[in-house]
Amino acid sequence: MRRFIIFICTGLLFSGLTLADPTKKNSDFKFSGYLDGSYNYLLRSNQFTSGTFDRVYDITSNGFTLQQAAITISYQPEQGFGGLINPIVGRDPYTFSPYGWNPYFGSQWLGFDIPQAYLQYAVGKLTIVAGELFTLASIESVDPTKQPNFSRSILWGYATPTTTLGFRGTYVLNDKLTLIAGLNDGWDTIRDFSRRKTIEISAAYTPDPIFSVAVTGYTGGQRAADRTSFGSESIRNLIDIIATLNVTEKLTFSANYDYGIQPKALLPNGNIAVAVFQGIAGYVNYKFYDKWRTSLRGEIFSDRNGYRTGVPQCWKELTLTFGYIPIKNLELRAEARHDFSNVSSFVDSSGVGVSNNQQSYAVEAVYQF
Repeated sequence: MRRFIIFICTGLLFSGLTLADPTKKNSDFKFSGYLDGSYNYLLRSNQFTSGTFDRVYDITSNGFTLQQAAITISYQPEQGFGGLINPIVGRDPYTFSPYGWNPYFGSQWLGFDIPQAYLQYAVGKLTIVAGELFTLASIESVDPTKQPNFSRSILWGYATPTTTLGFRGTYVLNDKLTLIAGLNDGWDTIRDFSRRKTIEISAAYTPDPIFSVAVTGYTGGQRAADRTSFGSESIRNLIDIIATLNVTEKLTFSANYDYGIQPKALLPNGNIAVAVFQGIAGYVNYKFYDKWRTSLRGEIFSDRNGYRTGVPQCWKELTLTFGYIPIKNLELRAEARHDFSNVSSFVDSSGVGVSNNQQSYAVEAVYQF
């Protein structure tokens, strides 16, 4: 199904390119992209004692990485048919590609995925899309240009899905309230069609430019273990809440809370039992000048059954990022991050010892076109 939608999207988009008037500034056809590269240093190894990565995309222990090279081609008129396709090459696709998609094409450091590929139809205030879609949950994104920090949050990697395959309808009730509902095959899979479908519901409310809040819920069938198409199944429920306060044009506060529960989950001890995971992330973003900004993020994530990280733990992190724009479309970022846990879950760089903390430093360059 995913390959069929990709084929249709590509044909539709090239049709849109043919029909679009290149002299028209507000053309419905759009082409954009970005390059995202980094140097990352981890004080310890990139794994927990369970073997699970202790970071999301910033997993290079010491070295340079092409995180992503991406393009987005879209033809999205206000009314009628359209579509979007978003191929990405780099190291990150190995992490976010869904179950059933092989990102390998010759290098362990360069994977390929298409996390967004969908058709859409807009009529009045309603827009319906079908295909591979980004999650509605989480304040963060696959796209680094929409990120205040280099590293992704704990919640992004361990509490929410990245993509879903299915249908979604968005209805703009007015300029303050938007309602969304959808049906899909579950978290990060394009292969497991036999389990019960997942329902997504979301409401975004912006009473004024200063404050906004969005509440999203997911409920549907998931296997006891992720990235498989067999085994016991139960209903996984997730609630995601995002709130943003724009204090001034320069200062913004935001927060993201997630709560998830699954009755039949394969726990690290081998038992299938109830798993509960929850966490909260807070952000302070401040823009000093047109070219300088900073972001401070703090998180607490409780994985009390060890279902998401492989270790029963309470994991916390604090991240400080500075961003500098030397020229148009290029941002340079410098980041320091400290993670710590209530148990010794981080494996040392030697692969022998363990610790209750992790430290990293990174520089990143993101170029948009």
